[in-house]
Order: sequence, then C-alpha cells, then structure tokens
Amino acid sequence: MSRPSFPAKLPAQAKGQSSAPKKVAAPAIKQGSAALKPLKKATSSLPAASHGLGLDSQAMRRRMVDKLAAQGISDSAVLQALGHIERHRFVDTALVGQAYEDTSLPIGLGQTISKPNVVARMMELLRQGQGKGLDSRGRMGRVLEIGTGCGYQAALLAQLCTEVYSIERLRGLHDKARENLRPFAIAHLHLLLGDGMLGYAKGAPYAGIIAAAGGEAIPQAWVDQLAVGGRIVAPMATASGSQALVVLDKTQQGVTQTVLEPVHFVPLKSGVM
Repeated sequence: MSRPSFPAKLPAQAKGQSSAPKKVAAPAIKQGSAALKPLKKATSSLPAASHGLGLDSQAMRRRMVDKLAAQGISDSAVLQALGHIERHRFVDTALVGQAYEDTSLPIGLGQTISKPNVVARMMELLRQGQGKGLDSRGRMGRVLEIGTGCGYQAALLAQLCTEVYSIERLRGLHDKARENLRPFAIAHLHLLLGDGMLGYAKGAPYAGIIAAAGGEAIPQAWVDQLAVGGRIVAPMATASGSQALVVLDKTQQGVTQTVLEPVHFVPLKSGVM
C-alpha cells in the first residue's frame, strides 16, 4: 500500500455532514469479556546518558520509571521507552521542574500532557492486545494516535511501533508537536492536521488505535479502520457522566468492549481549528 507524503493536512469535513460519532452496533459488543493482563511489578534498563535543554534528566527519568514499575506497569518495552524519551522536551520551560512528576501539565489551548502513569498504562494495554502480532524486535505494527498534543506520546509510540500516524485537530498544537519532535528525526512517525474523530483511512488498517480524548462512544470510523486482531484504547464517557478507560478488541466474530478504571481526559471533538 502506498503511503501519503508528509506533512499532511486532512480534507475538511463536508458542509452539512454530521460530526457526531457513530456508535458500534450493540449486538457486536460484549461488555467485560476481553482478557486483560493484571498489573505486575517490573524493572527495565535505561539508556546510559541523556542531554537536553540544559537538563540532565537521566536520574529523574530513572526514578519516574521505577515509580511506574512499583505502581504496576509491567511491560519492559513501555518502561524502556519512557526511560528513553525526555519528557521535559515536551513541556514549557517554566514547567521543566515538574516534567518527571506523575502529574498532567498544561500545554496550551486548554489541553494537557497526560500523567506518565496513564500514558504507560494505555500503551501497555495497547501492546497486550497484540498477542503474537509483535515483530522480531517486539514492536507493534502500524498505530494511529488520536490527539497528538505536544507530541510526547507520539515519540513513545515510535519506540514501540513500526509506523505511527498521529492526528491533531488544533493547528497550534500540531505545530508545537512538529517543533518538539523535529530533533528526533523519526522517519516512521507521521504528524497529521485533521479531525481525529474521522480517523485516517489512508493509513488503515491499524494494529492499534490510542486516543487522548474521550467521547460518548468509540467512533465507528476507528472501528472500521482497525485491523482484525487489533485493539483500541481510549477514554469514553460513562452513564454517570464521568469517564472510564475502555479497551475494544476486534475479532472475526465482532468487537468486544471492556470498561476499566476511571480516567479524566479532555472531551473528544470534531473539526479542525
């Protein structure tokens, strides 16, 4: 399959077209039946050195990763990626001192960079759904990220996947992510400006889709673009009005949706600004 050139801007939504996500047909969903691995403690090896923005963050990243392992993140590849990518490169200079704390931080335009624990948890869940689908280096195949934000999770996913498409609807954040990621020169990471609710059909099918914003339902476009055997990890609104982390697995028999722990993400919105 030929791949589009980058940078790319996705076509605007047609005038009059409904922006509401289509819900997955109810008969195809079985609540709570996906087999998810429990959290376990683990350790990982970290790179020998790091530099950037006048801050040697190696020791701080090591402590962050150790805390994540103690909290139950068990995937060594996820922990190694978090130990390799310098989070302080993706936050404002005034917040650099908080970059390795387990907290979300503002990145502008009303958006935030998620807590390291939440990022690690979602990537671990995404990888757990691959079964034997990892390559000889333990990497997933093609993955779509909904909500690039500042680019931090996209950089992490690039450590874990053979190809990453990341889409952002806010031009200001799209531009910021491009600047943040430019020094990394990651050839298999593609940044898109467009409506994440529509996914990105040109890159489909995806082994996994991961979202940094939550709506009332998983958009049908994401399900359609997910490969059989693939997994979606995303926040979703619950009946009580709060949000929960949801895992959706696509099989030959249909899709299975599992609701996990409560989370708090920005709302999933359509359109490009």
